[in-house]
Amino acid sequence: MTAQPDLIVVHDEHVTLRPSGAWTLANIEVLEQLCQRRLPSEVETIDISEVTELDTVGAWLFEKLSRQCSSASVNVSLTGVSESDAGLMREVRGVNRSQPAAQRRNSLVLDLLERIGRGAVAESASFLQMLGAVGVALLGVLRHPRSLRLTSTVYQLYKVGWLAIPIMVLITFLIGAIIAQQGFFHFRKFGAESYTVDMVGILVLREIGVLIVAIMVAGRSGSAYTAELGSMKMREEIDALSTMGLDPVAVLILPRVVALIIALPILTFIGSMAGLYGGEVVAQFYGDMAPAIYIERLREAVSVTSFKVGILKAPFMALVIGIVACTEGLRVQGSAESLGKQTTTSVVKSIFLVIVLDGLFAVFFASIGM
Repeated sequence: MTAQPDLIVVHDEHVTLRPSGAWTLANIEVLEQLCQRRLPSEVETIDISEVTELDTVGAWLFEKLSRQCSSASVNVSLTGVSESDAGLMREVRGVNRSQPAAQRRNSLVLDLLERIGRGAVAESASFLQMLGAVGVALLGVLRHPRSLRLTSTVYQLYKVGWLAIPIMVLITFLIGAIIAQQGFFHFRKFGAESYTVDMVGILVLREIGVLIVAIMVAGRSGSAYTAELGSMKMREEIDALSTMGLDPVAVLILPRVVALIIALPILTFIGSMAGLYGGEVVAQFYGDMAPAIYIERLREAVSVTSFKVGILKAPFMALVIGIVACTEGLRVQGSAESLGKQTTTSVVKSIFLVIVLDGLFAVFFASIGM
Protein backbone atom coordinates (compact mmCIF):
# COMPACT_ATOMS: atom_id res chain seq x y z
CA MET A 1 0.00 0.00 0.00
CA THR A 2 1.46 3.33 -1.04
CA ALA A 3 2.01 6.09 1.52
CA GLN A 4 -0.34 9.08 1.35
CA PRO A 5 1.36 12.15 -0.14
CA ASP A 6 1.89 15.23 1.96
CA LEU A 7 3.52 18.64 1.64
CA ILE A 8 5.08 20.36 4.66
CA VAL A 9 6.50 23.89 4.84
CA VAL A 10 9.64 24.05 7.00
CA HIS A 11 10.75 27.46 8.33
CA ASP A 12 14.43 27.15 9.09
CA GLU A 13 17.27 29.38 7.92
CA HIS A 14 15.49 29.19 4.59
CA VAL A 15 11.91 28.31 3.78
CA THR A 16 11.79 24.76 2.46
CA LEU A 17 9.03 22.65 0.99
CA ARG A 18 9.31 19.02 2.08
CA PRO A 19 6.97 16.66 0.18
CA SER A 20 6.58 13.06 1.27
CA GLY A 21 4.74 9.88 0.33
CA ALA A 22 3.80 8.65 -3.13
CA TRP A 23 3.56 11.46 -5.72
CA THR A 24 1.99 9.36 -8.46
CA LEU A 25 -1.03 9.43 -10.74
CA ALA A 26 -3.00 7.21 -8.31
CA ASN A 27 -3.06 10.09 -5.80
CA ILE A 28 -3.79 12.85 -8.28
CA GLU A 29 -6.77 14.26 -6.38
CA VAL A 30 -4.80 14.66 -3.14
CA LEU A 31 -1.81 16.07 -5.02
CA GLU A 32 -3.93 18.73 -6.69
CA GLN A 33 -5.29 19.84 -3.33
CA LEU A 34 -1.78 20.04 -1.89
CA CYS A 35 -0.46 22.10 -4.81
CA GLN A 36 -3.42 24.50 -4.74
CA ARG A 37 -2.67 25.56 -1.15
CA ARG A 38 -1.32 29.06 -0.57
CA LEU A 39 2.45 28.68 -0.21
CA PRO A 40 4.87 31.31 1.13
CA SER A 41 6.67 33.36 -1.51
CA GLU A 42 10.03 32.99 0.33
CA VAL A 43 10.49 29.33 -0.65
CA GLU A 44 14.06 28.66 -1.74
CA THR A 45 14.32 24.84 -1.69
CA ILE A 46 12.12 21.82 -2.42
CA ASP A 47 13.50 18.72 -0.65
CA ILE A 48 12.02 15.50 -2.13
CA SER A 49 14.22 13.09 -0.20
CA GLU A 50 11.19 11.72 1.69
CA VAL A 51 9.18 10.99 -1.47
CA THR A 52 8.71 7.20 -1.68
CA GLU A 53 7.30 6.93 -5.22
CA LEU A 54 7.51 9.30 -8.17
CA ASP A 55 6.16 9.23 -11.73
CA THR A 56 5.81 11.80 -14.49
CA VAL A 57 2.79 13.44 -12.87
CA GLY A 58 4.61 13.97 -9.60
CA ALA A 59 7.77 15.18 -11.34
CA TRP A 60 5.77 17.74 -13.27
CA LEU A 61 4.02 18.93 -10.08
CA PHE A 62 7.41 19.51 -8.41
CA GLU A 63 8.57 21.45 -11.46
CA LYS A 64 5.35 23.45 -11.43
CA LEU A 65 5.83 24.30 -7.74
CA SER A 66 9.40 25.41 -8.34
CA ARG A 67 8.34 27.68 -11.19
CA GLN A 68 5.50 29.16 -9.14
CA CYS A 69 7.76 29.94 -6.18
CA SER A 70 10.65 31.27 -8.28
CA SER A 71 10.95 35.00 -8.77
CA ALA A 72 13.29 37.41 -10.49
CA SER A 73 15.67 37.40 -7.49
CA VAL A 74 15.21 33.85 -6.11
CA ASN A 75 15.53 30.62 -8.08
CA VAL A 76 14.04 27.62 -6.23
CA SER A 77 16.35 24.62 -6.14
CA LEU A 78 15.31 20.97 -6.05
CA THR A 79 17.23 18.72 -3.64
CA GLY A 80 17.08 15.14 -2.43
CA VAL A 81 16.58 13.71 -5.93
CA SER A 82 17.51 10.03 -6.12
CA GLU A 83 19.64 8.67 -8.94
CA SER A 84 16.70 6.72 -10.37
CA ASP A 85 14.57 9.89 -10.58
CA ALA A 86 17.28 12.30 -11.73
CA GLY A 87 16.78 11.58 -15.44
CA LEU A 88 13.00 12.07 -15.18
CA MET A 89 13.42 15.40 -13.38
CA ARG A 90 15.89 16.61 -16.04
CA GLU A 91 13.43 15.80 -18.80
CA VAL A 92 10.56 17.54 -17.02
CA ARG A 93 12.67 20.59 -16.21
CA GLY A 94 13.27 21.23 -19.91
CA VAL A 95 9.59 21.17 -20.87
CA ASN A 96 7.93 24.46 -21.94
CA ARG A 97 10.94 26.57 -21.14
CA SER A 98 10.85 28.68 -24.31
CA GLN A 99 8.57 31.69 -24.21
CA PRO A 100 5.86 31.66 -26.89
CA ALA A 101 6.43 34.19 -29.60
CA ALA A 102 4.26 37.23 -29.20
CA GLN A 103 1.67 37.30 -31.91
CA ARG A 104 1.76 40.41 -34.00
CA ARG A 105 -1.52 42.25 -33.90
CA ASN A 106 -2.34 43.88 -37.19
CA SER A 107 -5.06 46.31 -37.90
CA LEU A 108 -8.24 45.19 -39.59
CA VAL A 109 -7.14 46.88 -42.81
CA LEU A 110 -3.80 45.04 -42.86
CA ASP A 111 -5.50 41.72 -42.09
CA LEU A 112 -7.95 42.32 -44.93
CA LEU A 113 -5.14 43.20 -47.33
CA GLU A 114 -3.22 40.09 -46.27
CA ARG A 115 -6.22 37.83 -46.92
CA ILE A 116 -6.80 39.48 -50.29
CA GLY A 117 -3.14 39.02 -51.21
CA ARG A 118 -3.06 35.37 -50.18
CA GLY A 119 -6.29 34.72 -52.05
CA ALA A 120 -4.98 36.45 -55.17
CA VAL A 121 -1.79 34.38 -55.11
CA ALA A 122 -3.72 31.13 -54.68
CA GLU A 123 -6.18 31.98 -57.47
CA SER A 124 -3.37 33.05 -59.80
CA ALA A 125 -1.59 29.75 -59.18
CA SER A 126 -4.76 27.78 -59.99
CA PHE A 127 -5.35 29.82 -63.13
CA LEU A 128 -1.79 29.36 -64.37
CA GLN A 129 -1.89 25.64 -63.59
CA MET A 130 -5.02 25.16 -65.68
CA LEU A 131 -3.62 27.39 -68.43
CA GLY A 132 -0.48 25.26 -68.54
CA ALA A 133 -2.50 22.05 -68.67
CA VAL A 134 -4.56 23.39 -71.58
CA GLY A 135 -1.37 24.53 -73.32
CA VAL A 136 0.17 21.05 -72.98
CA ALA A 137 -3.02 19.46 -74.34
CA LEU A 138 -3.00 21.91 -77.26
CA LEU A 139 0.62 21.05 -78.06
CA GLY A 140 -0.38 17.40 -78.13
CA VAL A 141 -3.13 18.21 -80.63
CA LEU A 142 -0.75 20.21 -82.82
CA ARG A 143 1.66 17.27 -82.89
CA HIS A 144 -1.14 14.77 -83.54
CA PRO A 145 -4.05 16.66 -85.16
CA ARG A 146 -6.25 13.58 -85.27
CA SER A 147 -6.32 13.54 -81.46
CA LEU A 148 -8.50 16.67 -81.47
CA ARG A 149 -12.07 15.85 -80.46
CA LEU A 150 -13.60 17.58 -83.46
CA THR A 151 -17.16 16.42 -82.83
CA SER A 152 -17.07 17.69 -79.26
CA THR A 153 -15.52 20.99 -80.35
CA VAL A 154 -18.18 21.57 -83.03
CA TYR A 155 -20.95 20.70 -80.57
CA GLN A 156 -19.58 23.14 -78.00
CA LEU A 157 -19.25 25.78 -80.71
CA TYR A 158 -22.89 25.24 -81.58
CA LYS A 159 -23.93 25.66 -77.95
CA VAL A 160 -21.82 28.70 -77.05
CA GLY A 161 -21.91 30.35 -80.46
CA TRP A 162 -24.95 29.66 -82.60
CA LEU A 163 -27.46 29.33 -79.77
CA ALA A 164 -26.15 32.53 -78.15
CA ILE A 165 -26.70 34.76 -81.18
CA PRO A 166 -30.33 35.82 -80.41
CA ILE A 167 -29.66 37.00 -76.84
CA MET A 168 -26.41 38.71 -77.87
CA VAL A 169 -28.12 40.58 -80.70
CA LEU A 170 -30.95 41.68 -78.43
CA ILE A 171 -28.72 42.92 -75.62
CA THR A 172 -26.21 44.75 -77.82
CA PHE A 173 -29.05 46.28 -79.89
CA LEU A 174 -30.58 47.70 -76.73
CA ILE A 175 -27.22 48.92 -75.41
CA GLY A 176 -26.49 50.71 -78.69
CA ALA A 177 -29.96 52.25 -78.68
CA ILE A 178 -29.59 53.48 -75.08
CA ILE A 179 -26.17 55.02 -75.77
CA ALA A 180 -27.56 56.80 -78.83
CA GLN A 181 -30.63 58.07 -76.96
CA GLN A 182 -28.52 59.49 -74.13
CA GLY A 183 -26.12 61.03 -76.63
CA PHE A 184 -28.88 62.81 -78.56
CA PHE A 185 -30.53 63.94 -75.31
CA HIS A 186 -27.38 65.59 -73.94
CA PHE A 187 -25.65 66.73 -77.14
CA ARG A 188 -28.83 68.43 -78.30
CA LYS A 189 -28.29 71.07 -75.63
CA PHE A 190 -25.11 72.15 -77.40
CA GLY A 191 -26.34 71.67 -80.97
CA ALA A 192 -23.92 68.77 -81.51
CA GLU A 193 -26.29 65.89 -82.23
CA SER A 194 -24.01 64.59 -84.98
CA TYR A 195 -21.32 63.71 -82.42
CA THR A 196 -23.66 61.07 -81.03
CA VAL A 197 -22.79 58.90 -84.01
CA ASP A 198 -19.09 59.24 -83.18
CA MET A 199 -19.73 58.21 -79.59
CA VAL A 200 -21.89 55.23 -80.56
CA GLY A 201 -19.44 53.98 -83.19
CA ILE A 202 -16.31 54.25 -81.05
CA LEU A 203 -17.86 52.92 -77.85
CA VAL A 204 -19.59 49.97 -79.47
CA LEU A 205 -16.70 48.87 -81.66
CA ARG A 206 -13.85 49.45 -79.19
CA GLU A 207 -15.33 48.76 -75.75
CA ILE A 208 -19.01 48.14 -75.19
CA GLY A 209 -19.58 45.54 -77.92
CA VAL A 210 -16.87 43.10 -76.89
CA LEU A 211 -17.31 43.80 -73.16
CA ILE A 212 -21.07 43.19 -73.08
CA VAL A 213 -20.72 40.05 -75.21
CA ALA A 214 -17.92 38.71 -72.98
CA ILE A 215 -19.95 39.35 -69.82
CA MET A 216 -22.98 37.64 -71.34
CA VAL A 217 -20.86 34.66 -72.41
CA ALA A 218 -19.37 34.43 -68.90
CA GLY A 219 -22.85 34.33 -67.39
CA ARG A 220 -24.33 32.01 -69.98
CA SER A 221 -21.60 29.66 -71.20
CA GLY A 222 -19.08 29.98 -68.35
CA SER A 223 -21.66 28.96 -65.76
CA ALA A 224 -22.73 26.07 -68.00
CA TYR A 225 -19.13 24.84 -68.26
CA THR A 226 -18.72 24.95 -64.48
CA ALA A 227 -22.01 23.14 -63.87
CA GLU A 228 -21.26 20.45 -66.46
CA LEU A 229 -17.76 19.70 -65.20
CA GLY A 230 -18.95 19.94 -61.59
CA SER A 231 -21.68 17.38 -62.22
CA MET A 232 -19.13 15.07 -63.85
CA LYS A 233 -16.85 15.53 -60.84
CA MET A 234 -19.69 14.68 -58.44
CA ARG A 235 -20.52 11.50 -60.39
CA GLU A 236 -16.81 10.61 -60.56
CA GLU A 237 -16.86 10.58 -64.36
CA ILE A 238 -13.64 12.59 -64.50
CA ASP A 239 -11.91 10.04 -62.24
CA ALA A 240 -13.19 7.31 -64.53
CA LEU A 241 -11.55 9.01 -67.54
CA SER A 242 -8.22 9.12 -65.70
CA THR A 243 -8.61 5.47 -64.76
CA MET A 244 -9.10 4.58 -68.43
CA GLY A 245 -5.86 6.39 -69.29
CA LEU A 246 -7.51 9.44 -70.91
CA ASP A 247 -6.51 13.01 -70.14
CA PRO A 248 -9.56 14.90 -68.80
CA VAL A 249 -8.07 18.20 -69.97
CA ALA A 250 -7.76 17.01 -73.57
CA VAL A 251 -11.14 15.27 -73.55
CA LEU A 252 -13.33 17.75 -71.67
CA ILE A 253 -11.63 21.12 -71.27
CA LEU A 254 -9.71 21.74 -74.50
CA PRO A 255 -12.79 21.45 -76.81
CA ARG A 256 -14.71 23.88 -74.61
CA VAL A 257 -11.90 26.45 -74.49
CA VAL A 258 -11.26 26.19 -78.26
CA ALA A 259 -14.98 26.61 -78.96
CA LEU A 260 -15.09 29.76 -76.80
CA ILE A 261 -12.02 31.23 -78.48
CA ILE A 262 -13.63 30.72 -81.91
CA ALA A 263 -17.15 31.80 -80.91
CA LEU A 264 -16.46 34.99 -78.96
CA PRO A 265 -14.90 37.02 -81.83
CA ILE A 266 -17.83 36.01 -84.07
CA LEU A 267 -20.34 36.99 -81.39
CA THR A 268 -18.45 40.25 -80.86
CA PHE A 269 -18.74 41.12 -84.53
CA ILE A 270 -22.45 40.29 -84.64
CA GLY A 271 -23.06 42.15 -81.37
CA SER A 272 -21.19 45.23 -82.56
CA MET A 273 -23.23 45.34 -85.75
CA ALA A 274 -26.42 44.99 -83.71
CA GLY A 275 -25.30 47.81 -81.42
CA LEU A 276 -24.61 50.10 -84.36
CA TYR A 277 -27.99 49.24 -85.82
CA GLY A 278 -29.64 50.05 -82.49
CA GLY A 279 -27.97 53.45 -82.60
CA GLU A 280 -29.21 53.95 -86.16
CA VAL A 281 -32.82 53.17 -85.18
CA VAL A 282 -32.71 55.71 -82.35
CA ALA A 283 -31.00 58.27 -84.60
CA GLN A 284 -33.79 57.91 -87.16
CA PHE A 285 -36.80 58.02 -84.83
CA TYR A 286 -35.47 60.04 -81.89
CA GLY A 287 -32.76 62.22 -83.43
CA ASP A 288 -34.47 62.87 -86.82
CA MET A 289 -31.34 61.70 -88.63
CA ALA A 290 -31.73 59.89 -91.94
CA PRO A 291 -30.08 56.46 -92.22
CA ALA A 292 -27.85 57.64 -95.06
CA ILE A 293 -26.56 60.53 -92.94
CA TYR A 294 -25.98 58.20 -89.99
CA ILE A 295 -23.97 55.75 -92.11
CA GLU A 296 -21.94 58.53 -93.71
CA ARG A 297 -21.17 60.11 -90.35
CA LEU A 298 -20.26 56.68 -88.97
CA ARG A 299 -17.89 56.10 -91.88
CA GLU A 300 -16.12 59.39 -91.16
CA ALA A 301 -15.94 58.91 -87.38
CA VAL A 302 -14.95 55.27 -87.11
CA SER A 303 -11.79 53.74 -88.52
CA VAL A 304 -10.81 50.13 -89.06
CA THR A 305 -8.52 50.49 -86.05
CA SER A 306 -11.51 50.76 -83.70
CA PHE A 307 -12.91 47.54 -85.14
CA LYS A 308 -9.55 45.77 -84.81
CA VAL A 309 -9.20 46.83 -81.17
CA GLY A 310 -12.54 45.27 -80.26
CA ILE A 311 -11.98 42.04 -82.16
CA LEU A 312 -8.44 41.54 -80.85
CA LYS A 313 -9.70 41.56 -77.26
CA ALA A 314 -12.24 38.82 -77.84
CA PRO A 315 -9.99 35.69 -78.00
CA PHE A 316 -8.14 36.66 -74.82
CA MET A 317 -11.38 37.28 -72.96
CA ALA A 318 -12.67 33.93 -74.21
CA LEU A 319 -9.52 32.20 -72.94
CA VAL A 320 -9.92 33.78 -69.48
CA ILE A 321 -13.60 32.81 -69.28
CA GLY A 322 -12.92 29.23 -70.36
CA ILE A 323 -9.99 28.70 -67.99
CA VAL A 324 -11.83 30.15 -64.97
CA ALA A 325 -15.03 28.20 -65.71
CA CYS A 326 -13.23 24.87 -66.08
CA THR A 327 -11.04 25.47 -63.02
CA GLU A 328 -14.04 26.15 -60.82
CA GLY A 329 -15.86 23.14 -62.27
CA LEU A 330 -13.05 20.82 -61.21
CA ARG A 331 -13.18 22.27 -57.68
CA VAL A 332 -16.71 21.03 -57.06
CA GLN A 333 -17.01 18.62 -54.16
CA GLY A 334 -19.67 15.96 -53.64
CA SER A 335 -22.64 18.19 -52.79
CA ALA A 336 -25.19 20.33 -54.60
CA GLU A 337 -24.22 23.24 -52.37
CA SER A 338 -20.64 23.06 -53.61
CA LEU A 339 -21.86 22.97 -57.22
CA GLY A 340 -23.93 26.12 -56.74
CA LYS A 341 -21.11 27.89 -54.90
CA GLN A 342 -18.49 27.15 -57.57
CA THR A 343 -20.86 28.13 -60.38
CA THR A 344 -21.48 31.50 -58.73
CA THR A 345 -17.77 31.94 -58.11
CA SER A 346 -17.02 31.13 -61.73
CA VAL A 347 -19.36 33.82 -63.06
CA VAL A 348 -18.13 36.47 -60.61
CA LYS A 349 -14.45 35.76 -61.29
CA SER A 350 -14.93 35.66 -65.05
CA ILE A 351 -16.76 38.99 -65.16
CA PHE A 352 -14.19 40.60 -62.87
CA LEU A 353 -11.24 39.34 -64.92
CA VAL A 354 -12.90 40.34 -68.20
CA ILE A 355 -13.32 43.91 -66.97
CA VAL A 356 -9.74 44.01 -65.65
CA LEU A 357 -8.46 42.61 -68.95
CA ASP A 358 -10.45 45.23 -70.87
CA GLY A 359 -8.82 47.96 -68.79
CA LEU A 360 -5.35 46.54 -69.42
CA PHE A 361 -6.03 46.38 -73.15
CA ALA A 362 -7.25 49.99 -73.09
CA VAL A 363 -3.97 51.13 -71.53
CA PHE A 364 -1.95 48.98 -73.94
CA PHE A 365 -3.67 50.18 -77.10
CA ALA A 366 -3.45 53.79 -75.91
CA SER A 367 0.28 53.39 -75.34
CA ILE A 368 0.85 52.13 -78.91
CA GLY A 369 -1.44 54.72 -80.46
CA MET A 370 -4.35 52.50 -81.48
